[in-house]
Amino acid sequence: MSLVRSLFDRLVATPWVLVLAVGLAFFWQLGSVPLYDLDEGAFTEATREMLASGNWITPQMNGEPRYDKPILIYWLQAASATALGFNEFALRLPSALAAALWVLVVWRFVRERLDPTAATVAALAMVLSLQVSLIAKAAVADALLNLFIALTFFEIYRYWLAPRTAPLWRAYLWMALGFLTKGPVAIFFPVLVSLMFFWSTGHLERWWRALFAPVGWLIFVAVAGPWYLAIFLDNGPGFFASFFLDHNVGRFGDAMHGHGGFPGYYFVILPLILLPFTGWFIRILPTLRHAWSDPLERFLWLWFGTVFVVFSFSGTKLPHYLLYGAVPLFILMARHRELLVSRWLAYAPPIFFLVLLLWLPEIVALAAGQAERAHEIALLGEGARVLDLGYRLAVIAGLLATLGLALAAPVRPWQGLVLAGLIQTLVVYGALVPRVFEVMQGPVKEAGLLARELDRPTVVYRTSMPSFSVYRDAVTLKRPPEAGDLVFLRVDRLPSLIEGHPALTVTTLYQRGAVALVELKAGAADG
Repeated sequence: MSLVRSLFDRLVATPWVLVLAVGLAFFWQLGSVPLYDLDEGAFTEATREMLASGNWITPQMNGEPRYDKPILIYWLQAASATALGFNEFALRLPSALAAALWVLVVWRFVRERLDPTAATVAALAMVLSLQVSLIAKAAVADALLNLFIALTFFEIYRYWLAPRTAPLWRAYLWMALGFLTKGPVAIFFPVLVSLMFFWSTGHLERWWRALFAPVGWLIFVAVAGPWYLAIFLDNGPGFFASFFLDHNVGRFGDAMHGHGGFPGYYFVILPLILLPFTGWFIRILPTLRHAWSDPLERFLWLWFGTVFVVFSFSGTKLPHYLLYGAVPLFILMARHRELLVSRWLAYAPPIFFLVLLLWLPEIVALAAGQAERAHEIALLGEGARVLDLGYRLAVIAGLLATLGLALAAPVRPWQGLVLAGLIQTLVVYGALVPRVFEVMQGPVKEAGLLARELDRPTVVYRTSMPSFSVYRDAVTLKRPPEAGDLVFLRVDRLPSLIEGHPALTVTTLYQRGAVALVELKAGAADG
């Protein structure tokens, strides 16, 4: 047993295991599933229209300005698609690369502040956690933003340790790039957390000097300013009113796009996004009592706690928002890894998750029996079809392997959880995600490719699935349908379309799952 433990001690200390984990969690299956709506569809359609129009200043979606996010992620996706072709892999590659750099930045900081083994362990826990791997594989802005947020916070801590100008100027650079990625959030949390940290350690005067450093703001304006000036010249004040007021202030005050949640939302979500390391996180919570006496731990807990509290009071709640403050948890887990001695606490969360995945076909079947709306019935019916024997066997294999780790593996619990993370990654991205995306987005892709082949005037009817336009390779308008149009819509909207156009014949060209592509012709259908 001691020989096996010694082997694992050496294994988790080598960065090559981390390279393997990054390849598996971030790059494996990267281009194998369709883009999901709304987020990936919206980002990539804006990128497609940028390439088609040559307008590299104002993102547009379906011919209208898209003021949701700043420009940097669109530029990176456009560059990747230009080099590799306009496909799912190329569009997601900037996120995967940003996530890999994010991991490298965390590894380097922990190695610098703690030790090489802690650095590799923190990075492994981060890579193999469920939510981090999800955003690493998504063609959205969040992996890139998290990279810049982590870089900013680490430079702030280095500046606190030694008030030199180099880390301070770099912090302004990373905030500027984050501001070009997702806006004020890249400034808000670093400024707020650093204020509390410097004040609590008796260095408030140094914080004020850093906040009003002229060279720092010159760097920030030089990096972020040109695009913000250019979009103002291109669009006037419309972008600033929509982006800053609606999509930033508005998100805090109200639930946007139906993404609301109850006050304890993140207490429920946090254990899920940390899977399979939920028990490990629970075990480090008692260390909070003594964290104030250690500057690094004080900084890390302030970072996490501020993000948790702020978003708990936000009107709009999404799971990935917590990742802005999750890096400290991975570092703390690595630092206190030897405190995790209870195998039950360590392995219960991943085992429960895999049991839930094993019962997913029954859950879907039960939900299908309760569904009433046409698109929900269609989705759940497709779900029941794809969650087949192959899916069950993959989940059972993962469950048995994890149970074996819990019951018999002669390794420390935290080491076993790293292996459980690899198992979870294989099951989620090898068995679950391809089937989920086949049900939810496969029909959208097929409908878009058919519409592209038919090359007819096409509109979308009371449906928001922008990836259809990506696969159609054209803007899809939302004007009222008319004779001669192809119409893309959700299947539950079909009766409304027919009733609203009694003088037209509606012919279904494609229907699978929750969506359909129909043709409108002059003249009412017989009968």
